[in-house]
Amino acid sequence: MTTLSPQTAPRLSADQPVKPDHGLSGPDLSQADFERIAAIAYRAAGLAIGAGKSAMVRTRLARRLRALKLPSFDAYCAYLDGPDAEGEIGMLISALTTNVSHFFRENHHFETLRSDVLPPLIARARAGKRVRIWSAGCANGQEPYSITMTLIDAGMPMDRDVRVLATDIDPNVIRFAREGVYPETMVSGLTREHRSKYFEEVPGSKETGWRAKEQLRTALHFRELNLLEDWPMRGRFDAIFCRNVVIYFDAATQDRLWRRFEGQLMPDGWLFIGHSERLSSGIQSEFQGRGVTTYQHIDRTPGATQKPGAANRGT
Repeated sequence: MTTLSPQTAPRLSADQPVKPDHGLSGPDLSQADFERIAAIAYRAAGLAIGAGKSAMVRTRLARRLRALKLPSFDAYCAYLDGPDAEGEIGMLISALTTNVSHFFRENHHFETLRSDVLPPLIARARAGKRVRIWSAGCANGQEPYSITMTLIDAGMPMDRDVRVLATDIDPNVIRFAREGVYPETMVSGLTREHRSKYFEEVPGSKETGWRAKEQLRTALHFRELNLLEDWPMRGRFDAIFCRNVVIYFDAATQDRLWRRFEGQLMPDGWLFIGHSERLSSGIQSEFQGRGVTTYQHIDRTPGATQKPGAANRGT
């Protein structure tokens, strides 16, 4: 598969100085170091960090300097250019992105999954055919667990060739999600019924935790994946959830990702995106809007008939 090669990160103009805010923890962040960090984040993960984000970068990365016992951002940039940079790049990206979610976030997507997407897929699974769903940029795992609960509730035979893939660039959140233990503060969105059916209580010294039961954890496959690099998946997906991920990318990178997702979908597959995201104009002709930020791939197979859709509702 083709590897995405992001363009060189745009340079900041000289009239946009990075002014240190001495009220923030950590050392001062010079314009040169900010530009170096922004370029590294863009090159590694396609993150487009604007000039006005210097205070955010300084605050979020200050903890990395403390963890590495580095005295300055200049020393941190040198570390990122050194032989031990690979692991730290992931920590950098994790610090600069927000892994905030909750179960059944943007619940209308899961309602559409249950009512429109799953019925033919359940029939397909019962006939012995494969079913694949991908949660791209799964963060702490609430999204793929919500997908799997929806599948089970709808009667999907999970003992057949059914797989839910969950990927994220951050190895730390992948480990967290794979373990499937959530503190009380992270189980918002779960109904009492879902909590009782799919989770078990884990007492803690400070806060009660909730562990996903085995039927959820065994149905999910968590993998570390940078969306800008090669994708090892060879088969196509019946549905892809990529929500609140491309907002971190510039327009050119977004367009490339939408095109790659389109190529990774089944002819009639579904794409769910974030509430503030929109498909780029060049790819819209390949989809029909099926609801708010919900799209179905137009099946151009000879003889295929696409269900009439509200093409304007998803735009």
